[in-house]
Parts: sequence; C-alpha cells; structure tokens
Amino acid sequence: MWQLLRPDAIKALEDPLVKKVLPRYVKVAEDELPAKFQLAKRISVKSFSWKEHEEGMKKFHKLQERIDKGKISLKKLKIPKNSLLDLKIFLVKEMMKACELCEQKCRVNRIEGELGVCRVGKECLISSEFVHTGEESYYVPSHTIFFWSCNMQCIFCQNYSISHRLEPGIKVDPDLLARIVEKRRAEGCRNLNLVGGEPTPSLLWILETLKFCEANTPVLWNSNMYMSEKTMKILDGIVDVYLTDFKFGPGECSKKLTIAKNYWEVVTRNHLIAANQTEMTIRHLILPNHIECCSFPILDWIARNIKDKCLVNVMDQYYPCYKASDFPEIDRRISAGEYAAVLERAKRLGINVKD
Repeated sequence: MWQLLRPDAIKALEDPLVKKVLPRYVKVAEDELPAKFQLAKRISVKSFSWKEHEEGMKKFHKLQERIDKGKISLKKLKIPKNSLLDLKIFLVKEMMKACELCEQKCRVNRIEGELGVCRVGKECLISSEFVHTGEESYYVPSHTIFFWSCNMQCIFCQNYSISHRLEPGIKVDPDLLARIVEKRRAEGCRNLNLVGGEPTPSLLWILETLKFCEANTPVLWNSNMYMSEKTMKILDGIVDVYLTDFKFGPGECSKKLTIAKNYWEVVTRNHLIAANQTEMTIRHLILPNHIECCSFPILDWIARNIKDKCLVNVMDQYYPCYKASDFPEIDRRISAGEYAAVLERAKRLGINVKD
C-alpha cells in the first residue's frame, strides 16, 4: 500500500546521496548490518557506573568496526547477564531520580512520580503508533511512535495536542511496545522512528523497549535536540540516525516562541556530538519573517561545522497552529520568496539538501 502512496520511496535507498551520507542506515534498513542497540545488548559490563559506561562504549566501537567489516557475525554473539544496554537503563534511572534528561534539568524525582516541566512521570505514555508514509522518502515506510509531551512547548507546534498535553497519553508497557515494533518491522517498515512531542522524557522506556525487542530495525531519534550531555552519551550506541529539528537561530526567537533556555548553545553542541556519533538528517522548518534571524544562521552554522555529515531537509510546510495567532509575524504561511531564498542559500553553501 505504501508504494502507491509514496512511489518516490521505492528506490530511495539507492539514491547516491543517501548512500553517501547515510551508508550504515541503508545497510541496517536492508538488514545487511545489525542495528546499534542490538550490538549494545551484546557488550558485557562488569559494574554499573559512568566509568564502566565509558569502557563499555570503547568495546562497542571496536565491536561495531568488526561487525561492519564482516569479521564477526552478530549471530555468534551471546547476550550477557549484564549488558551495555542494561547499564544505560540503570544510568537513566539514576538520572531520573533528580531528572536531568533534558536541558530543563528540573531535578525532580520522576522515579517517585514527581513531575517537572514535561509533566512525564514514571509511566510510559504515547499518543499513537503507526506506519508513517509522510516522512523523507528514504525513511518511508517508517514505524513512528509519538511519545506524549514535549520539553520545549513551541507555541506554533503542529502536534500541539500532544506536545502541549491537550490530549491524554496512552499508557503502554515496554514489552508490549517491543512486540509492536517487531510486528511493524516484519510488515516492511524501514526503521523505528521515535518522536513526539519529544522522545527525550521517555528515554527510559525506549531503552527498555529495545531491550525486549528482537527485531533488527534502525532507530531514528526524531528530536528537538534539547537534551543534556549525559543523555547524548546514553544515546551513543543506541541511535542509528539522528533526525533532528533545528528551528531557531542564536538570537531571542527561541525565548519568545518556546520555553527553552540557551537554545542555540544547547542545540549546536548536541548537533556536533551527534555528528561524531552516527548519521544524521537535519530538518529546518522555515518560519515566516525568520529568514535572517533563524534560517540563514542555521544554514551557515551547518555549512561551517557538519555539512558533509548530514542531509538537510529545508521544509516549507509551516502553517499557523495553536497560539501562532498571538504573534503576528508568524501568523501566516511562508512566501514563495522566503522558501526560494533559504533553499538558494543552502545550495550555495554546498549543503546536502534532500527532502
């Protein structure tokens, strides 16, 4: 059915630019290499500490290199009693006792049910899961799980009923979610797409889901990238592709339109970390009247720092949602001229533009 809806996706993994920038993703999607979380399950750890995590990641990178070069098969590796994935789960639980998963750093004890900015407590809450055919062609069909709530609260969010918690979340256990992931992969989904809202507040249950999951599916971390450095360390060895949302420039726009603090510093830092961990697609949603202050600085930063390590989707589908009408400068669709100006700058900078 998805082939009828998105015929452009049928041969998208054969695209030379996709294969150049996302080579490992392509091979995992086609089941030629194991997803990173399956490798993390097979790394043995001796204790549960950040120091042991550092040692475990060294083992992980050595194992990935051997696997990718065909020197060893995943099938020959047993799952140890205490794995690197188990260690990551333990560390996230510790982080949640005074929560610092994202840069809000509320310091509430979520393990005991206390609530911070995101209002996500000690239960796994999702909004929906389905086979998504509206993503980038090389990610379609995508098994998309929308996790409840968000830590940034953009006032124009197109998923505002989820991110602003206007609808209740649906409680689901990680073992059941794992069975759903396996089913969707068997149905032909190219990946597991973790989004929201924002997936970061639900990191614990995502890791627990992957622990139960036996399917070999690449993990897309579809995120606003407003997470802590510790969370970035946890995601290393789990995420196959960062599918990022980079909206605001270094000025005051993020402060006006979200509840995020130090947005530019946090998000540029995390993009640099992500580019050194794995493959990446950056989405930039053009906002009306925010070309000079947001779009151009973002593209310039990408060009200076990571342009050869990512694909960039310049998105023109903004439309005023939720409380956008309270801000006249964004209370309209973008113009053809605004889109053309951003696209032209991206191409002039040599950025790998791909929708």
